[in-house]
Amino acid sequence: MRSRLPLSAVVRRGAACVLLALAALAQGPLAGAAVRGEGAGASVRGERAGASVRAEGADAPHAKGRPAAASAPRTAARLPFAPRWSATLHGGFARAAASAVVCEAPAVKGVPACAGARRGEGAAKGRTAPNNGDYALSYADSDDDPNTYNSTRARLDLPEGARIRYARLYWGGNLRVGEQKPLADAGTVLIAEPGGAYRKVSADTTIGHRVAGGAEALHASADVTDLVRASGPGDWTVAQLPIAKGHSATGGWGGWTLVAAWEEPGASLRRLSLWDGFESLRVDDSDRRTLRLELPGHHVPAGASGRAGIVAYDGDRGIDGDAVTVRTGEARPVPLGGGAANPTADLLNSTISDNSTAHAKSSRGGLPHTFGYDSDVLDLREALRPGGRGLRVDVSAQRDAVWLGAFWAQTDEARAGGEGGDAAAGGTKAGTGVGGRRD
Repeated sequence: MRSRLPLSAVVRRGAACVLLALAALAQGPLAGAAVRGEGAGASVRGERAGASVRAEGADAPHAKGRPAAASAPRTAARLPFAPRWSATLHGGFARAAASAVVCEAPAVKGVPACAGARRGEGAAKGRTAPNNGDYALSYADSDDDPNTYNSTRARLDLPEGARIRYARLYWGGNLRVGEQKPLADAGTVLIAEPGGAYRKVSADTTIGHRVAGGAEALHASADVTDLVRASGPGDWTVAQLPIAKGHSATGGWGGWTLVAAWEEPGASLRRLSLWDGFESLRVDDSDRRTLRLELPGHHVPAGASGRAGIVAYDGDRGIDGDAVTVRTGEARPVPLGGGAANPTADLLNSTISDNSTAHAKSSRGGLPHTFGYDSDVLDLREALRPGGRGLRVDVSAQRDAVWLGAFWAQTDEARAGGEGGDAAAGGTKAGTGVGGRRD
């Protein structure tokens, strides 16, 4: 026999059920958002600034499975080169860089096997040197994390006692090769400091993105000054670069470069300039063949020393006509490079190299052929020999298609202090100083 409840109890029980149902309806979407990491300040995915993102399981931010849908980042098909950061100080630039693709198998006849191509061996008679369009490419994966599908490591070397003044991470690749990578994922990578865990880094400026010449090229960057200043020199790892694997006639490519400006009281007084953008040379008929940069603020004494660096994509080995020339004052332009690593007439030739006087260790141990990625440090002494005011840099590609992402230079300074307050006391960076890039 059913016991009969008083009317007041029935009313109370019914009201409680209604409230519980309403609470469940209200909580469901919010709970789902928290689990997926889509809500503001979500903690499950480690998306707060500076939080470690080495989460585990299928919902980890660097899981091999397809992540939750994200909004497409802000992009532009062309980003004119502009100053990113500059200063006059006792110090210089350091660089670490790595290519994120490796050769998997030849895709055309008449080219060496992968082992030979990695060593930079030539091709069969009648063919140019082997390049990224001749091979099926796969991901380089140097970490022991099963949740990353690509990862590479490079060493950043700094002088003893040096303090980081500015640091920026550049990354890029081809999103369309044998597979298609989503643009929505292209604005974020993972970075791990020496001995540290992965954390997310997201592009803090407009991303360069263009579909042309059989490729979907991408270039992005982010300010990582605080992280590099706190962590210092050593082996840095970058993972989950937005690059596609497989084969296409144009070829795949991808890589990253960490550029760090350092200061140390015992170092020579130098002028440092970092420029970046996203420009294509000779990718299609509408493209220019030469990009000119005018770097002010360099007061170069006669016989000065200096170094320059460049980040570029899809430079093919054995196709001449790509070169970088520098002049100071009214002197003649001097081509940079030379030797087997960076011939002056084929400078952008899929290498991570350093032919400057410092011979940075960060470029050692890399494969001679990077299959489409250039991060080169070049000696400026010959170009600076006459001395003068300012640097004029011409980057040209007459026969090869090249995408450009960054350029930096350090030169001995003839006088203390810079221009317009941009002296050793404080460098100019994006959005804060005259002439700086405003994204």
